[in-house]
Amino acid sequence: MSWDDELYRHHGPLGLPFHFWTLFIGIFGAMTGSFLNVVIHRMPRGESIVRPPSHCPSCGHRIPMWQNLPVVSWLLLRGRCASCGGAISARYLGVEVLTGLLFVAAWLRHGESAPWAAGGACVLLAGFVAATFIDFEHFIIPDEITLGGIGAGILLSLAAPELHGQETLLGSVRSSALGIGVGGGVVYLVLRLGKLLFGRERVAVEPGSRVVFHDTGIRLPDREIPFDEVFYRESDTVVLEGRRLELADRCYPTGEVRLSPKSLRIGDEVLEPEAEPYLAAEVESLTLPREAMGLGDVKFMAAIGAFLGWKATLFSLMFSSVLGAVVGLGLIALGRQHWSGRLPYGPYIALAATGWVFGGSALWERLFGGR
Repeated sequence: MSWDDELYRHHGPLGLPFHFWTLFIGIFGAMTGSFLNVVIHRMPRGESIVRPPSHCPSCGHRIPMWQNLPVVSWLLLRGRCASCGGAISARYLGVEVLTGLLFVAAWLRHGESAPWAAGGACVLLAGFVAATFIDFEHFIIPDEITLGGIGAGILLSLAAPELHGQETLLGSVRSSALGIGVGGGVVYLVLRLGKLLFGRERVAVEPGSRVVFHDTGIRLPDREIPFDEVFYRESDTVVLEGRRLELADRCYPTGEVRLSPKSLRIGDEVLEPEAEPYLAAEVESLTLPREAMGLGDVKFMAAIGAFLGWKATLFSLMFSSVLGAVVGLGLIALGRQHWSGRLPYGPYIALAATGWVFGGSALWERLFGGR
């Protein structure tokens, strides 16, 4: 070991103590978590993450810097706005603490031997935090995270071949490209196969029950289903067979209705859905499209492959499936979810991929012998 290596091992970059950097990265992680809170709130709403500056969601009061210190400000203000006293969600504190802890963990794992790999892992883990909370609330993972993650993964693979367990730039870039192809390709095949096998859900309704299609969703006798939970692609189609089909200005005695985002077909007649804001019928049968996962999950897995390689994507796919099944069955058993209910899949992918970052590669080697 050279003198420089020995100095770095004890002191870290710039000759400063390693644990100084640990503290610094923990604080920087909490600051990143504060920014991620902005991303989580604004990005799925199509709002700028830069303007306006941070403000209270209740009264709009601009939050000064001294009231916007990660973790500390929330605790001192006891989760309340200093201006109006409105509650500030504990999620803000949780995201800041979680991001800080993840950054420290990434530094402790990689920082001593490969600081660039620690930095790359922090970028990836920050993306996981944002994607997880957005997917839980909105059932989407924005392209800014997934496609942006693919680009960032490629660039950071150049800076830190250790992310892929490689020693050369060429090997790292090859692993990143293969990870994008395998990660995105395998999940896309799973998506298409799932759509083929399980892409339709026959809704249990009593024959003759009245069902109403209005401008935002489908009103069943016992619940309301928003259209954004039904239509994921333009090809998704609701199929209804019934009697007394009523539009706003005319009726049909009986017939089959096929409704997609772009088309409303009643028997042989094709109409524009936007021109027909109301449809009611006495239903004999009702079939809805169903989605196991979306294209956002495909792009998300491709981004993971860009950072970590193809083995990480297969590991994440396998273990996320197990995690999702366990959580889904648990929620059903507790009565918090029904069999046809919708669960976000991105958080389980993120959790499984985090497992890879912190030791999953060793488990892969044990299970598959490095193949």
